[in-house]
Amino acid sequence: MATTAATVLALTASGCVTVHGERELLPAATKAEAEQALKDFTDAYNKADKAHDPALDAARVTGPLGAINQAGLKSRSITSPGGNPDHRPLELTDAKFILPKKAGWPRWFVADTDSNRDTDQGSADNRWFLVFVRGGSDQLWEVAYLAILTPDEIPVFKTDGEHAVPVPADSAELAVAPKDLGSRYVAFLGGGEQGQFAAGTHTTVWREERRKNGKRVGLATQYVDQVTDAGDFAPLALATEDGGAMVFFATRYFEQQTAAQGYRPKVSADVKALMTGEVKSTVTKEWVSSQVVLVKPAGAERDGVTIAGRLQGVTAAKGS
Repeated sequence: MATTAATVLALTASGCVTVHGERELLPAATKAEAEQALKDFTDAYNKADKAHDPALDAARVTGPLGAINQAGLKSRSITSPGGNPDHRPLELTDAKFILPKKAGWPRWFVADTDSNRDTDQGSADNRWFLVFVRGGSDQLWEVAYLAILTPDEIPVFKTDGEHAVPVPADSAELAVAPKDLGSRYVAFLGGGEQGQFAAGTHTTVWREERRKNGKRVGLATQYVDQVTDAGDFAPLALATEDGGAMVFFATRYFEQQTAAQGYRPKVSADVKALMTGEVKSTVTKEWVSSQVVLVKPAGAERDGVTIAGRLQGVTAAKGS
């Protein structure tokens, strides 16, 4: 696969009075609205995937998932312009909706679903978590984040009795505030201290893989990571019963490969379809990466942040 004010008008005896919803705590959506948003996304996704046409689901994706999805479809529209001969409709069933209550816009919710895609990999128990965001009452629900999780990676979410509880981006109640996850992750991948990140596939293992890639004979690879947290790329967090949170956040990184004199880096057809410039000795790929993490409560001395899943894709490339 290779992600922002509402006004309610009320009539009184004195005339038309404006009541602002920005101060009132409201559910992100009703269950019926969430079900419709999930259906609309799935329908648009299937049309776009079948035709290899990014325009067909552009209005239903945003943020990191949108960047990855649109670039992937653009690439495949060039490498397979006749559409997707292997298209099989995506089915998202057994949906459970996690609906936070908050004031103002943007609003967001999570759809926890079963997918017919997991059976291809022998993982029928995986759950697809889709994070829907909406910037205003006149806008469509769009999916900003997608995470694929096993049952043991899914926490028990805190509720107020009926609705999920969102966590502010600057919360001091967590081992790492949601707004700081991007900068901490970028610093770690760039060679900084491990800090609160637990060892694993998307932390210590990935950094070691990068180190090894940088030393291949005849090809030098460099990585530059960036924080990506504005607009629909902003981190979103749900409180969990243990006092921690599940947080979705995004980063961006550049992978530059430079070949030894007289050689050129190999470029796949999918990447070449997104490329500008001509590869003479160097190719630079731009990636968007979205992470879902489990964060412990404040006071955790170590392993305060566990990365449960990561989804990434090339969104642009440049040859030189």
